[in-house]
Amino acid sequence: MQGHILGVRGHTPHIADDAFIASTAVVIGDVEIGARASIWYHCVVRGDINEIRIGEDTNIQDGTVIHVARNSFGTYIGKGVTVGHLCLIHACALEDHCMIGMQATVMDGCIVEPGAFLAAGALLPPGKRIPAGEFWAGSPARFVSKVKDTHKAMRDRIWPGYSELGGEYRAEGLDLRDLADDAPALWTRQSARE
Repeated sequence: MQGHILGVRGHTPHIADDAFIASTAVVIGDVEIGARASIWYHCVVRGDINEIRIGEDTNIQDGTVIHVARNSFGTYIGKGVTVGHLCLIHACALEDHCMIGMQATVMDGCIVEPGAFLAAGALLPPGKRIPAGEFWAGSPARFVSKVKDTHKAMRDRIWPGYSELGGEYRAEGLDLRDLADDAPALWTRQSARE
């Protein structure tokens, strides 16, 4: 499967030169992706009916879907944010250095404040706010504790690691923007082996 970077409704994605976009990611419409951010395999970032902004050094891990709401909420993701594998991020705000665990869902109008954590598998219902420095879990998500030193250590290891890893993938020529011209040749070679 080949990913795509597509314009729609008069908007084309703006992606920092040193960001990494995996070869099977799809980025559509009114989307801005900051420096050293990374969008990993099988992610969909669809800014068709509102805007999406993703800050520098943020990682959006494999299989995540990011979308927006018509006439109400765009999606705004700050800098140094980690969004785990297979998340659903819809029409909300994830502020700087927060962390969203694997398979979590964040719904319309939610705000996850700086440094807050949402646990793996959690569901944050529409309009909820996780205050800075709090750890929430469950479905629906509720306050569990203040963010612990172990949480902070994990966060401060993951986002810089992904910024570095994205740079390595980019240096290897694995960014979707580098592969786009070769897509027909890659498809032909793959098909010949099948």
